[in-house]
Amino acid sequence: MKALITGATSGIGQSFAANLSKKGWALILTGRNEEKLKEMQKSLGGSVEVITADLAKREDVFRVYEFCRGKNVDMLINNAGYGLFGKFDETDLEDEVNMINVNITALHILTKLFLRDFKKNDHGTILNVASAAGFMSGPLMAAYYGSKNYVLKLSLAVYEELRRDRSNVRITVLCPGPVDTNFNNRAGVSFSVKPITADYAAEYALSKAFNGKFFAIPGLVVKLGTLAPRVLPQKILAAIVYNIQKAKKTSDGKEKALK
Repeated sequence: MKALITGATSGIGQSFAANLSKKGWALILTGRNEEKLKEMQKSLGGSVEVITADLAKREDVFRVYEFCRGKNVDMLINNAGYGLFGKFDETDLEDEVNMINVNITALHILTKLFLRDFKKNDHGTILNVASAAGFMSGPLMAAYYGSKNYVLKLSLAVYEELRRDRSNVRITVLCPGPVDTNFNNRAGVSFSVKPITADYAAEYALSKAFNGKFFAIPGLVVKLGTLAPRVLPQKILAAIVYNIQKAKKTSDGKEKALK
């Protein structure tokens, strides 16, 4: 069995790699940090291939797919992603567009291309990493929340298409709440809810994927939180999220951010 993992050099991606490696899977790992990829290739042992790529660049996304063609990939894990904290009119446009390219465009392209291959063989699993943020709007992280809404809704639509086709191809979406990763530092957030570990998030998601489940939402509090959009008016929910996000500050007063 072989898996492609994007964003493999840290956080949940690194945990996915370690977990699958222990299970005897062959791996193809991609990320921007070539040195870290080579370290992982050496430390994990077994069959591990690496390809350095910046998924904010469309040409690199297609290059990753071409690298994988003909290598009998059984699972695609779209893990790469990051977030930005701040008012929508104040966040950096270029950084925000790059985030959209990674969180949405790269995931969209890889999901489509691998899905076509998987359907031809009537075999394969896609595991997309979204977020509990995908269930709601997110003032002060507007573009990030929007990107995770896209991942969740796209994945759900593909799931229904596969179900109607009676396909053996499976798709799972991981929707964690706070996760203790470097994501938080890059986005700029701290949390009132205790974050889960990246290892737990990866293990939980893989368990759901192997069992053919669509939703992987680790943690009872987060599961309950994803029900809020069903019972609260969207404007009220947006106001609640704003207040939660506004409370996320570092001790030095800098704004902080989420997965």
